[in-house]
Amino acid sequence: MAEAHQAVAFQFTVTPEGIDLQLSHQALTEIYLSGLRSWKKRLIRLKNSVITGVYPASPSSWLFVVIAILATMYTRSDPSMGLIAKIQEHLPVSQSMSAQCQTVVSAVLFSTMLWLSLIFTMRLCLKQLLSYHRWMFEQHGKMSNTTKVWMALVRIFSGRQPLLYSYQGSLPNLPVPAIKDTLKRYLESVRPLMDSTEFERMTKLASEFESSLGHRLQWYLKLKALWAANYVSDWWEEYIYLRGRSPIMVNSNYYGMDFLYVTPTPIQAARAGNTIHAFLLYRRKLNREEIKPSRVPGTVIPLCAAQCERMFNTTRTPGEETDTVQHWQDSDYIAVYHRGRYFRLWVYQAGRLLSPREIEYQIQRILDDPSSPSPGEEKLGALTAGDRVPWAKVRKEYFSTGVNKRSLDCIEKAAFFVTLDDDEQGMMGEDPAASLDRYAKSLLHGKCYDRWFDKSFSVVIYKNGKNGLNAEHSWADAPVVAHLWEYALATDSFQLGYNEEGHCKGEVDSSLPRPQKLNWEIPSECQEQVAQSLAVAQALADDLDFHVFSFRVFGKGKIKKCRMSPDAFIQLALHLGNFELDREMFCLTYEASMTRLFREGRTETVRSCSNESCAFIRALEGGEAADVCRRLFRSASEKHQHLYRMAMTGAGIDRHLFCLYVVSKYLGVESPFLKEVLSEPWRLSTSQTPIQQVELFDLVNHPEYISCGGGFGPVADDGYGVSYSIVGENMINFHISCKHSCPDTGAHKFGAQIKKALLDLLHLLCPDQSESKKTEASPPEDKKDQ
Repeated sequence: MAEAHQAVAFQFTVTPEGIDLQLSHQALTEIYLSGLRSWKKRLIRLKNSVITGVYPASPSSWLFVVIAILATMYTRSDPSMGLIAKIQEHLPVSQSMSAQCQTVVSAVLFSTMLWLSLIFTMRLCLKQLLSYHRWMFEQHGKMSNTTKVWMALVRIFSGRQPLLYSYQGSLPNLPVPAIKDTLKRYLESVRPLMDSTEFERMTKLASEFESSLGHRLQWYLKLKALWAANYVSDWWEEYIYLRGRSPIMVNSNYYGMDFLYVTPTPIQAARAGNTIHAFLLYRRKLNREEIKPSRVPGTVIPLCAAQCERMFNTTRTPGEETDTVQHWQDSDYIAVYHRGRYFRLWVYQAGRLLSPREIEYQIQRILDDPSSPSPGEEKLGALTAGDRVPWAKVRKEYFSTGVNKRSLDCIEKAAFFVTLDDDEQGMMGEDPAASLDRYAKSLLHGKCYDRWFDKSFSVVIYKNGKNGLNAEHSWADAPVVAHLWEYALATDSFQLGYNEEGHCKGEVDSSLPRPQKLNWEIPSECQEQVAQSLAVAQALADDLDFHVFSFRVFGKGKIKKCRMSPDAFIQLALHLGNFELDREMFCLTYEASMTRLFREGRTETVRSCSNESCAFIRALEGGEAADVCRRLFRSASEKHQHLYRMAMTGAGIDRHLFCLYVVSKYLGVESPFLKEVLSEPWRLSTSQTPIQQVELFDLVNHPEYISCGGGFGPVADDGYGVSYSIVGENMINFHISCKHSCPDTGAHKFGAQIKKALLDLLHLLCPDQSESKKTEASPPEDKKDQ
């Protein structure tokens, strides 16, 4: 137990002469420096709390106000209109305080109250300004005078150099839409999916709901909106994620991929060293709030940053009825899995963050460790991949005390989880397309026991130097994790780099304590439950059909030249491909949209299968004239953009209906309309993952440094999950998932239909441009930069 000896700060023995006390100077130094780091973090948090609390003003502005008031009083004028004198009257009379001193103290108190009032007024004005969303509905490139004035005022009231959470107090609350408007938009969204009889029945159910139960439920929602920061988010996290009892692997978790064409180093430990160090640098910036607030692209409009708070030191804890998300303020180690063994790897030494080279050295120690897993340890992670209730019961019975509790705490309280995978992944081999499919499946579920799916995110480092990320969904949505992943990829390759041999740069402190192998005592009964959970997870993984491909014939550059929204273009291609594949039928389609314009906002649904999109596809498939199809195409695109903007600005459909349903359950009343709406399957679930930090990647000079994005599993058993990312001007990446058990779906079949639909739409919209480039561009060569 070398680790135990290194942790001892002092030793003493009792002798006849007294107590012989032996102090370890090195150990005491470690304790001092570690405590110093902790106190520095507390002071930084306190300083940032003050700065954020007075935003959009600055703490120094208080001194300016005080000096201004005192200077005005020096000219024998009273800017307070008698308030300073009133304050002076109520000051405690003291012999040690002269009248002049009392006047100064009163003036300072008045200045402070005036300063706080000004801050409150500025924040209120900024909140009202950020509640204006009409700018989103204006035609692109044509800004009204009202919007120009509004934009200028936002810049004035936004202050200077905001911290990550500076805008949180000024963001507006998510409004509750009028129930009449939500029902109208809902009926409009399902009209193309129903025949006349079904639509008439649904219209009647909606009308009965509005005239009876609806207004009662709406009253409760409005009451919650007045009291809570967001009337949706807490219920959404609780009932959509944490109360789900089925496996979160595949069903909930999602993944992110490494660079598509580049492997910065083939050395597994070196890639782990840089990647882990980059994550910890991001955490440092996050703790200091040095990350710039996210904004709507091309504007100064801030987005909510509340989801960032639980990015690190966070885990999802299973419960028999509902799970909980636990977050710790700090953690100075990570949990590492390799060949069935779990390790605790300290990432700080004497209060100093380990260098990439030192982390590589420690990771290599784990890779070289010859020890075998304890009985039952190798596949223990399967508990997090199976059903939640058995995991909750096992955790309570076998992991609530003793050595198992201590080891489990090490994993759950770690900054994040790292898997050192013995497989090789990425675009490689004689069949690079199939290798990408295997890569995606590996990131999403691995071997079903070599990831800790409950952690906020797990980093996977493969044997050949490729990496990836698997993220738990309840605490945050994909854009927040993608922001972290972009930073890690860019920092790894462009900031930290590698030496000529492919190792991390820097020196190694040879006195670093070895990573600590975690100990377990897993009884046979617990091992049986691990095997059962693994069987459930393995069946889910084996049923998953995945297809990942890069479409390089054209990208957003050519789509924009045709004066079309790239997102609308891709959504219409998905509908067209699904229509041709699914027996010429339309289906309920989910497109994720953010509501982070509002405080604690998360997502809203864009029901992208609209009357306009269906009319266009029917006309195209029916052989209508090209001019007619183009007109319907643009009409469908404009409708899609309108629906997306409505969802972003709080006028969506599904979150409102979801919350009405939750209220009805609390009241113990049944609504046939809400029950039917909430049971409708999303057979096509889609999401776009845009690049948020384009300044980190030079796609012009280094086009090979692009990530393939990420993906997720299908939502419906007989449907598809489609994630796509628009990279640069000439590339669109697609991640398609479905289930082998459904005879009507096939990821590769749908992928082929999407490619065909994209080409058909471009030929329709811009026939001259589509003729100029009919063959898919050859991808950049796979490079290894050393």
